[in-house]
Amino acid sequence: MAVASFVLGLVGLLVLNVFLGPIAIVLASLALWRGTSRRGRALLGLGLGVADLVVLGALVAADGTLSWSIAG
Repeated sequence: MAVASFVLGLVGLLVLNVFLGPIAIVLASLALWRGTSRRGRALLGLGLGVADLVVLGALVAADGTLSWSIAG
């Protein structure tokens, strides 16, 4: 779960961050709660999941809509 949260958080920075960010946060939290041996990856997944939501918030605030596009 730690590796999955890391991968989803990383991919979420580029696409579908409204879905992948929260999933990465949940998976990282579950992995940390279960005492994973890959604690660093779980923490990175947690950080990237939060970063996904921050990026989404910044882009939505700049665009003024719920959806965003890099193309403008």
